[in-house]
Amino acid sequence: MEKQTAGRRDLGDFASKFAELNDDVLFGEVWSREDKLSLKNRSIVTITALISKGIVDSSLKYHLETAKNNGITKTEMVEILTHLAFYAGWPNAWAAFRMAKEVYTDYEDKEEHGGFFGMGEPNVNFAKYFIGNSYLKPLAKMENISIANVTFEPKCRNNWHIHKATTGGGQILICVEGEGWYQEDGKPAQSLKPGDIVTIPANVKHWHGAKKDSWFSHLAMEVPGENTSNEWLEPVSDEEYDINKPMN
Repeated sequence: MEKQTAGRRDLGDFASKFAELNDDVLFGEVWSREDKLSLKNRSIVTITALISKGIVDSSLKYHLETAKNNGITKTEMVEILTHLAFYAGWPNAWAAFRMAKEVYTDYEDKEEHGGFFGMGEPNVNFAKYFIGNSYLKPLAKMENISIANVTFEPKCRNNWHIHKATTGGGQILICVEGEGWYQEDGKPAQSLKPGDIVTIPANVKHWHGAKKDSWFSHLAMEVPGENTSNEWLEPVSDEEYDINKPMN
């Protein structure tokens, strides 16, 4: 979270101790404990407390803006304030809605994908090995093993590729959201849905990606082995993508 300086800026000369507690303790120590409660959830708690007490001044607007920056979408904010109206009072909710409408002006809710783990950032480093847009969310990395969540937009797929190894190696996919395909060279494509697990042997040419009408996310886990490497090959053509696909 960005370091707070409003206390010292507005009250530093008048109430230096209060300014210190505001900037360093409340917005420093308390808000920074993200391992205990996420910034998004802290924003929800704070907005709820302020509106419940009828505080609909500049401090609420600041926390509405903070909530937006902490990932609360316009749809979620509308639902939060609607729910609060029944507990904090209709007039308080009306005042909060007027302020939230201003904060979320020109905001467009982004459809979220990636399942429980989130979709991460655009997969720019490997974009040249994909047709369509993909997103990468690294989750864990240790010596000889890594886990990441990979998200494909509809009809996106990676190139044919091989996980090479002299012993061991390969990759495991755990499907977490949407529907996709996995295909080994010379075999029909396998339809994938959440909960499906694919064990990809080393030295087998294959590809995987989303179905044409669905986003798709899977965890990708590299299997330890000796002399491991990835060989990226030719793209999966539209003809290859469309042929021999089951209807489901």
